[in-house]
Amino acid sequence: MPRNFLRILDVDNDTAAALVARAIEMKKAAFRGATFAGKHAVLIFEKASTRTRLSFEVAVHQLGGQTIFMTPHESQLGRSEPLRDTARVISRYADCIVVRTFGQEKVEELVRYADVPVVNALTDSYHPCQVLCDVMTMTERTPDLSGVKVAWIGDGNNMANSWISAAARFPFALTLACPEGYDPDAAVLAEARAQGARVDLVRDPYEAADGAHYVNTDVWASMGQEAEQKEREAAFAGFIVDDELLARAAAGVKVMHCLPAHRGEEITDAVMEGPASIVFDQAENRLHIQKAILEWVMA
Repeated sequence: MPRNFLRILDVDNDTAAALVARAIEMKKAAFRGATFAGKHAVLIFEKASTRTRLSFEVAVHQLGGQTIFMTPHESQLGRSEPLRDTARVISRYADCIVVRTFGQEKVEELVRYADVPVVNALTDSYHPCQVLCDVMTMTERTPDLSGVKVAWIGDGNNMANSWISAAARFPFALTLACPEGYDPDAAVLAEARAQGARVDLVRDPYEAADGAHYVNTDVWASMGQEAEQKEREAAFAGFIVDDELLARAAAGVKVMHCLPAHRGEEITDAVMEGPASIVFDQAENRLHIQKAILEWVMA
């Protein structure tokens, strides 16, 4: 059976920790390898991307392989062919499938019918590669995460779901501040708590930031939610990572954002460009965590 990476909760604690450690090791060594020598990874992207596409393409190349990039406009994905048929065909041509799409059910269907590893590069439910990268970014600065508090400020979206999942695999405490009506998935929260995650959900962003060592946020309206922009601006008023909010955090607090950022909405320009920001170190680490994940699924 192929080894897949769809959710952080699908791997055990040791595997999650090993992936982060391997990514840090690869980064320090400027690692180049032969995991994909003579092999191809197919990148199926139904959502546009900068960091995800670049990091996966460069990662495959640095592991000795080649990539084929596909969108619905240049394949049968946007037409009438069943996804299960696409999975079977790609399995005959290539060695790995990386998917960035809408519904989680799409990556799950690919797994059911593909004979090669499938990596979830993003769905509306989860963004596991990004959050594993974020844990890597914290671990570089704080190797022991057991005393760390992480704050999530904003939408209970795929990023929030993946942070909750990560809290079940790593020993940090997580507090999410989400407006009413924009909570993370209740089933994900229950599953993670059942596996030991220390997660609190509050309405006040200042409460979430109180004593936090790392503060995280994301755009108020993600891709596909543009029609809700005005409604979300009203709902998320006050959920902005600015200097006033950071004053409630722990000394030396660091700020993360998965990008792209809407400066002046969920985060101020001053914070993005200020000494607390590790946003671009975080973005760089996408490359290293992708290499670790790809090496692992191909093992």
